[in-house]
Amino acid sequence: MQKHEVVVVGAGLAGQRAALAAIQAGRDVALVSKLHPLRSHSGAAQGGINAAVGAEDSVDTHIYDTVKGSDYLGDQDAIEFFCRAAGPTVVEMEHFGTIFNRGADGSLARRPFGGAGFPRTIYAADRTGLALLQALWERLGTEQFTTYEEWDVTNLIVREGAVQGLVAFDRRSGEFAEIGAKAVVLATGPFGRVYGRTTNAHSCTGDGVAAAYSVGASLKDMEFVQFHPTALMESGILITEGARGEGGILKNGVGERFMTKYAPHVLDLASRDVVSRAIVTEVLEGRGFPGDYVHLELMHLGRERIESRLQEICDFARNFAGIDPVTQPIPVYPAQHYMMGGIGTDIHGATNLRGLFAAGEAACVSIHGANRLGGNSLLETLVFGKEAGIAAAAFASTAPAPALQESDLDRSVTPLRAWSSRSDGEDPTALRTEMQRVMDRYVGIYRTEGDLLEGVRRIRELRKRFERVRVVDQSPVYNLNLTDALEVGHMLELAEVIVVGAYARTESRGAHARRDYPTRDDVHWMKHTVATRTPEGPQLSYAPVAYTRWEPKERVY
Repeated sequence: MQKHEVVVVGAGLAGQRAALAAIQAGRDVALVSKLHPLRSHSGAAQGGINAAVGAEDSVDTHIYDTVKGSDYLGDQDAIEFFCRAAGPTVVEMEHFGTIFNRGADGSLARRPFGGAGFPRTIYAADRTGLALLQALWERLGTEQFTTYEEWDVTNLIVREGAVQGLVAFDRRSGEFAEIGAKAVVLATGPFGRVYGRTTNAHSCTGDGVAAAYSVGASLKDMEFVQFHPTALMESGILITEGARGEGGILKNGVGERFMTKYAPHVLDLASRDVVSRAIVTEVLEGRGFPGDYVHLELMHLGRERIESRLQEICDFARNFAGIDPVTQPIPVYPAQHYMMGGIGTDIHGATNLRGLFAAGEAACVSIHGANRLGGNSLLETLVFGKEAGIAAAAFASTAPAPALQESDLDRSVTPLRAWSSRSDGEDPTALRTEMQRVMDRYVGIYRTEGDLLEGVRRIRELRKRFERVRVVDQSPVYNLNLTDALEVGHMLELAEVIVVGAYARTESRGAHARRDYPTRDDVHWMKHTVATRTPEGPQLSYAPVAYTRWEPKERVY
């Protein structure tokens, strides 16, 4: 059994920033990750990171744009804290070694992003997440801490409402082990793999979110699922919003720049929910290309600009679609991209369980409300990763030693061992595929009561079948059949929360679009959904939205 003062689960930007903050506070820190830190999904973020550093921009404008983008469901006190931390955070990351693009005058280059009143997205070509991740990992490498690499977290250990540590599976040895902790920070990222068509990496299975939910942590606003407007048609690979920020335009199958109908003032740079619905509407009404997609055109920007500022997009289009974006349009269609919901926290990452903190996409502060603006996610990982690390370190400085018992490990592992002892049962891969089909079909961009009810029924049927899951592979070393089963169990838990919350919310707001309730209902639904786990399924309650300066009004672009 290993023990540490602060254990951070997840080694992307939020996890690394939390670990660095806790180390700097003088705590004994461990970092637990299911893959090498530089393979974390943070590295897939392309377009940039928001900060109001331009002379014509202001922090207040960034705050307002984020509030408006959230469709007024974001907590305005948290949004203000977040936006005010943006400039110092970007400067800190530059000092850590991040090489951002520069303007002609030497200042940080900025590109426009959807829903923003000014160009405020600072970028490193179209590999901004990777640039930040590499710089932060190099900075963290100068400190002393323990790393558990290629360990899968199975569950948290909680006693009398306080976290004592966790149980994890070491892929290399095949052994389960307890790791005691005075404080745990969950930064395990998104769970987009509950969907089939997604920009998320295969590792994005919500392990930490499901582990927290299973021991009593509240999940917030899980029905709000963002679909990115532009993903490669066949593969679902992300085509950054930065492509439109550089001047790319969307056209339908009859040659129209169709965003003139949906967002006449900002066109292709409306918020992501607006653009995604516009693309789907064009296709459903017969104005898509054969095969149901639209075109993203970059050709008019010229070779030099495309290849210098959108290097990765060029590679993706050429290697995965067989087209050259310098001379050909890119076929795109929306794909699941981001989860606005997650483990409910305050601005310091604290949850409703003592000693448990969360940050990044695994958490819901809430700053994104019903819809996230592009460029705010990388900033979120760093701002709230740091806050969670500071708060976890402060909690650990006075917390008693973790009270682990030998029975904790047995109680956690015995059900999982049963998966390998069965002579027949359900294939976790088949369950995963069916879950993704259900979510794609019934809980997509447009939703109805009938679809959501059918989604609830089918997901609960899959959860019942999962009780008979079977792990065929008996190897103790890199048993990916076992890790697949663990991940599917986590995702089925979270899929149920998403669809139940979506069924209950009888309005359209941000990324949650109900055809049977097409308008926003501020009288009844200006509130956060809070889900708590029970044996019968998610129990929903509601919490108020925090206001400071901006009252809700119609959101137009």
